[in-house]
Amino acid sequence: MDGALWDRRTVPRTSNRFFDRVERFAVDVILEKRWGFRAGLFRYFLWLLSFIYRFVVRTRLWWYETRLGSVHALGCLVVSVGNLTVGGTGKTPVVELFARELTRRGRKVAVLSRGYKSQPVPFPQEFLDRFKPLDQRRPPRLVSDGRSILLDSDLAGDEPFMLASNLKDVLVLVDKDRVKSGLYAIRKCDCDTLLLDDGLQFLRLKERIDVVLVDREAPFANGHLLPRGLLREPPEQLRRAHIIFITKCDGRDMSDLRAELRRYNKHAEFVECAHKPIHLEEISTHEIKPLEFLQELRIAAISGIARPESFEEGLRKLGAELIYSRRFADHHRFSEGEVGRMFDRSKTRGARAIITTEKDTVRFPRLIKRPLPVYFLRVEIEIIRGHDVFERCVESM
Repeated sequence: MDGALWDRRTVPRTSNRFFDRVERFAVDVILEKRWGFRAGLFRYFLWLLSFIYRFVVRTRLWWYETRLGSVHALGCLVVSVGNLTVGGTGKTPVVELFARELTRRGRKVAVLSRGYKSQPVPFPQEFLDRFKPLDQRRPPRLVSDGRSILLDSDLAGDEPFMLASNLKDVLVLVDKDRVKSGLYAIRKCDCDTLLLDDGLQFLRLKERIDVVLVDREAPFANGHLLPRGLLREPPEQLRRAHIIFITKCDGRDMSDLRAELRRYNKHAEFVECAHKPIHLEEISTHEIKPLEFLQELRIAAISGIARPESFEEGLRKLGAELIYSRRFADHHRFSEGEVGRMFDRSKTRGARAIITTEKDTVRFPRLIKRPLPVYFLRVEIEIIRGHDVFERCVESM
């Protein structure tokens, strides 16, 4: 397949440790976890930049709403799963939920991802591609053809690789231009259903169903637009949603949050869901352990995700004794040295195992010696309220 022709040697990757530190500092400033003169000055600078960002976002939205920007209808079912904020709402498990259910009902599904933090296309090639007809541009990266995984996480990106690993009979493609990758999936692979992973801000595809995720714990983050906050778009853009998934629910009444969301969207139906832990899996041997394995177990946690606090708190709720944790920037690619130091410090503190997230395992180095077993926590979406809404939605597709 065309997607397998990509050669990692053609796209050099520079060290990202410095950028990880900068990103971690910036996130701490945005979330007001750092104070002092330097953090305050940087926060004020980000606040000024957010005004510029707001103008750019509103101009872009107006450009596409007035049809001045080029929009396309691909003639098949298109479902977009996205959110208004940056990271941490659980898009990937929801994409997986839709992909499984649509495939079970006989659809041939392709997941289209932009491949965030995957190896970029060389700039000259990407720039020249823009001036070519769609069918003459470089093909998208084919991560999975529905039978085999064709690319690693470095080329594919974390989420696409994870989706390709977990979904059978589903194609996974990576390209910034979802129109191009959608046409490829339809014409070359006979797909009849396209799932846009993180697609809310991709406005060039019309005639689609927009599923928007809202985090119960922080619906609009800190209320500021990027880069001062974590909002990609103003809250009123929630009006584009056809279905709203309220994630990370715990069974409590969501009436107040629903009422707040209704201010911005009068028509969307609600689904309340939670990230349900299923089991633990050893990253090398793939040995499965029940959740009870964590009861009173002394563990260390390592993660490079947007919300590490939520992950660590979940481990405590499962009965684990978290004695050491190491947090990295979102999508951090772990080095052997970092993992080695994690092993040393965990053993010194008496840990019996290291626990990480499924998304983080795709960025783990392959180690010959592992002083401690490393497990990832397998998590799936569980619908708490709104089963009928989800069923009607899927049946109507």
